[in-house]
Amino acid sequence: MAVYTTAGSMRDGVYRPILRPRRGEMAALTHLTADEAALVLPILELDPGTDLLPLVRELPPRTGVLAVDFGEIEEPADPLVAPSLDLAEGLADLGVAMLPVLRAHESRRRLAAHGLAARMHLRRALLRLQPHVDAANPAQADVLVDRLLRGAGLEVEEVDLLIDLAETACVAHADRFEEQLRRILRWARGRPWRSVSVASGAMPANLDDLPTDQPVTIDRHDARVWTSIGVPGIGYADYGVTSPVRRRGVQRHRQLPTLRYTAEHNWWIYRWSRRGGRSDDRCHDLCRTLVTSPHWPAAGARFSWGDAEIARRARTARGGGSPASWMSWSTSHHIAHVLRTLKP
Repeated sequence: MAVYTTAGSMRDGVYRPILRPRRGEMAALTHLTADEAALVLPILELDPGTDLLPLVRELPPRTGVLAVDFGEIEEPADPLVAPSLDLAEGLADLGVAMLPVLRAHESRRRLAAHGLAARMHLRRALLRLQPHVDAANPAQADVLVDRLLRGAGLEVEEVDLLIDLAETACVAHADRFEEQLRRILRWARGRPWRSVSVASGAMPANLDDLPTDQPVTIDRHDARVWTSIGVPGIGYADYGVTSPVRRRGVQRHRQLPTLRYTAEHNWWIYRWSRRGGRSDDRCHDLCRTLVTSPHWPAAGARFSWGDAEIARRARTARGGGSPASWMSWSTSHHIAHVLRTLKP
């Protein structure tokens, strides 16, 4: 069997953040610069009840391409209903191309629809493999990949492989995944994928127990795993500033102004209750504290759209934003930071 070791056949220089299709994340994608948009391929995880088209219509992503994961969407009983095909057509009407995400647990009918959706636009798809769940060894992975590609009617050269390690919540997780990942990458290099990327996430699912009114650090173990790979040609992906672990149920309490501010090895978490009851005043105080901190970038407000919004709120207490706003500023800064880190 041929082994493909050319870096160019494995990595295309694109950052693939796994994001939830919410107003915050979509606003960050809307405000990417042209240079940033060319290097970002968002992977949107749909939730049951998510109506993506109105969001894209209101907040069109500058990327022009979205990878969409239907893994959490129940398959319709009606065999004539194909959500991925319907969404691909709707996005095309808005000028956005869709890459379907192939998942291990999907049926033949859904894989066939994904294949049609892939051929509708770019003749490309993304295969998201979670090795700790989907395949215990290379032989199982080979069987799985052959089934997915055959079901979608796609060639391996038309598919971007995303190796998703999911949660890397601590140093022990990161160390264990490093060993596992090297074995997976040796297997992956046996096929001529369009690209190969590695994703993981270290942000906790719940920040409510963190201290308030002071910046708190959380280690970016996900970035550590990717940096330690030491294998050329492997692309970077992550979960943005959110957790791979989905929180179920409805959040009942009112959220404090919160920013998740990315640095090289960690996030700075700001949760602010200071300055009385008005959210605008609390956000103003939070942003003033951030822009005077040592981890505020030298480029300041020019670093990203999100940083410009933070700097503006540091100057005035008016328009302190909402949870969606805080998520959009955090995500915008995170994307800009990752792209600068990945520059050769």
